[in-house]
Amino acid sequence: MRAVLHGVRWPPDPVRGGRRPPALRSHPWVSPGTACRNVTHDRTVARLSIAWTRQVTVTGIICGVDVSSEWLDACVRGVGEFRRFENSVTGIEDLIVFCRKHQVSLVVMEATGGYERLAFGLLWAAGVASAVVNPRSVRRFAEAMGLLEKTDRIDADAIGWYAEAKRIVARSPAAPAQQKLAAVVTRLRQLTELRTMQSNQRRLVTDADARSSIDEILALIGKQIRAIETKVIELIGRDPLWSELDTAFRSIKGVADRTVARVLADMPEIGTLSNKAAAKLAGLAPIACDSGKRAGKRSVRGGRSGIRSILFVVAEIVRRYDPDFAAFHRKLTDAGKPKKVIRVALARKLLVRLNAKARDIRCECALHA
Repeated sequence: MRAVLHGVRWPPDPVRGGRRPPALRSHPWVSPGTACRNVTHDRTVARLSIAWTRQVTVTGIICGVDVSSEWLDACVRGVGEFRRFENSVTGIEDLIVFCRKHQVSLVVMEATGGYERLAFGLLWAAGVASAVVNPRSVRRFAEAMGLLEKTDRIDADAIGWYAEAKRIVARSPAAPAQQKLAAVVTRLRQLTELRTMQSNQRRLVTDADARSSIDEILALIGKQIRAIETKVIELIGRDPLWSELDTAFRSIKGVADRTVARVLADMPEIGTLSNKAAAKLAGLAPIACDSGKRAGKRSVRGGRSGIRSILFVVAEIVRRYDPDFAAFHRKLTDAGKPKKVIRVALARKLLVRLNAKARDIRCECALHA
């Protein structure tokens, strides 16, 4: 009897002359119904007078995929089955067959600078639910669990383990129009940066032939920039929601076409998030660093650098025309805040205003739908 009830906490002894409470109901730590694989359980054993409850959560089979430029290393969580596939259409088709063979319900892979996009899209097209996770979070999770080694097989298993512990859910890819807008806006940003580099190089060149070569490149870049700007305007004009958001964003003096395009491309969730969540997603939320009596310095980090970089620039322009932004800037300056802190605060204030306008537009569109 003692072996069966090992670890069970008995109620305290009754007061002399009192009545002993009923004994606890004995249960093994793992019952036959919850001893199978991929089933987690949590229960509370109480007295007979209190309801005895058991919560059972059934989880699906997860396949972690470590992505590189040439290979896809897949490991089925719980089964331990590991295979390597080519990062190509043929290799992804073999990966789909592999997942269906093991009845995988979710495929999880890391964001790898774009190498994961082909596999992610083809898996969803074949009806295999997939999700993309942050590689830094996976690596820190693996280190916290004692996995200091790093190989492709270990990484694939760690990705599945992380998805299982974090309860990652499948997230479908963006709509084709959203993907098109993001690709065109990214190319526009790249061409703008390339034009800036070529212009800076031209200042230091004195040879006529070299300057002529740079001038030809600058002319070609300018032609492509104008063509892509026209394409961006067409894409935004085709979508009713984007058109309404474009009009609402432009009501803030200082916000122009480039800003609208970057916001819609880099943060399509705008208007569906709270102000705090939107600021954290853009990397404009101060992160607490307190411990005990120590109140640490709260700095910003992480987030989407694309949207953050353009908000820094546009917020300074908006400050020149908007009295509210000007008063806010003056208040922070008089308080002795560092200039970088003021820039972050202005960028966050602009993002909050854009998010509020987007929220109103989405509500109006939902009411008229």
